[in-house]
Amino acid sequence: MRGGLAVVLAVLANVGLVLGVDALGIAPGFRALTIPPVAFLSALGAGGATVVYWLLGRYVSDADRTFVRVAAGVLLLSFVPDVALLAIDPAATPLAVVVLMAMHMVVAAVSVWVLVSWRSE
Repeated sequence: MRGGLAVVLAVLANVGLVLGVDALGIAPGFRALTIPPVAFLSALGAGGATVVYWLLGRYVSDADRTFVRVAAGVLLLSFVPDVALLAIDPAATPLAVVVLMAMHMVVAAVSVWVLVSWRSE
């Protein structure tokens, strides 16, 4: 249940960011900042976080603490492809890449908040 909520909230938040970026004209022509890939990858990220959290809950004594650490590490690694876009996509601008990185932070923050902080006790 919490995993589904994490997916929905992450997708809605990042789609909202895409709409704001479009309204401001920050990255015209930059396909990575359009709704389909952002919604799909946000759902994939939050869904993946949910699976990792579930697995940690089964196999690790302090799943919450471990999950927060894993999430932080994965977040840092997720910035590498964004920065690489500057070299391979002519439509990528530094500001557009910063927005993508912010979207990764949204998915991580929502996932940690919903999965770790929201307890159904």
